[in-house]
Amino acid sequence: MKKIIAMLLALVMVFALCACGQKKEEAPVAGLICLHDENSGYDANFINGFNAACEALGVKGVIKTNIDDTNSEGKDAACELADAGCKVVFSDSYGHGSYLLEAAREYPNVQFTSCTADNALTAGVDNFHNAFASIYEGRYLAGIAAGKVLLQKYNGQLPEGCKVGYVAAMPYAEVMSGYTSWFLGLRSVEGCENVTMDVIYTNSWLNETLEKEAAEKLIAGGCVLISQHADSMGAPNACELAGVPNVSYNGSTYNACKTTYIVSSRIDWQPYFEYAIKAVLDGKNYDTDWCGTLKDGSVKLTELNPDTSLVPADTQEAIDKAKAALLDGSLHVFDVSTFQFNGENPTSMISDVIPDAAFTPETEAVADGYFHESEFRSAPYFYGVIDGINILS
Repeated sequence: MKKIIAMLLALVMVFALCACGQKKEEAPVAGLICLHDENSGYDANFINGFNAACEALGVKGVIKTNIDDTNSEGKDAACELADAGCKVVFSDSYGHGSYLLEAAREYPNVQFTSCTADNALTAGVDNFHNAFASIYEGRYLAGIAAGKVLLQKYNGQLPEGCKVGYVAAMPYAEVMSGYTSWFLGLRSVEGCENVTMDVIYTNSWLNETLEKEAAEKLIAGGCVLISQHADSMGAPNACELAGVPNVSYNGSTYNACKTTYIVSSRIDWQPYFEYAIKAVLDGKNYDTDWCGTLKDGSVKLTELNPDTSLVPADTQEAIDKAKAALLDGSLHVFDVSTFQFNGENPTSMISDVIPDAAFTPETEAVADGYFHESEFRSAPYFYGVIDGINILS
């Protein structure tokens, strides 16, 4: 009997030692919900920033991809991440905003951020947040690069009727703010003041076929340089095939488009993710509505195409000069003296800053000679088509 007891005790000790040697699976701290996956430049930019932040802070992150933003999939994904132990959950699509808000109400001890959304300021829910960045500044700088390329293309003298094109996703303020700021940056280059721009909406955030067709239509219509707010390689590839210079978005397309790629602007989400995750780790709350900037590294340009036969050697100098002026406040992207509506420079622009079902404008956004984009809330609210921009069917 004693031998049997001794054998049983030995077995218990062996099992105990084995259990001690097994590493307990690390619980996730942060979760990210993506509208698409890494094949979308937009989502890949979020994924890269999220992974970098988690690595820098030494925490485990979980990512859910291809989550629809038009139904309850967003809420379901958020709840699943909260149930898995995530203390903070992010999403990358405006459309996820209402669903993350529902999840936030059900999980008061978990923090939720809907990036690019605009409903946190009025929601009144302490654990629900929005975040964006002043990407319009990055687009403005990319526009300067485009203007320099145009001037070199035509030996400093643009032809009469010179026009560029823009492949746009949706007719929303975010997209309008983006293509307007890019256009103003291009027009700020001396000699490019009379350039016009055609815009085609694809009415989709990610559709490679439609984006390619839109770029082809713009090129066929006489546009000699193309930019985009679109998530696939459709437009850049169309430009490369046609030999038309292109400014991309959310990352360099140089490897695939070496002869036409100029530069790209993007939001670097790593600073925000680190800020929010660290706040949660420290047991603190964080900003209800957060806007990243050029200054904190949230708005970035990729490197210029090194081929000086496409991109003039002094382009970086021009970008750096404008960037310094943006940082010291001597330059404002939406300086009202630089654009017009129906032949008049605006002195007032009442914008829809506080979200409501009817999108009712209620906030004066022009003061001190410029439109104050992303200052009253992080999500853009510039809305309108300025002179020189033509929306095509």
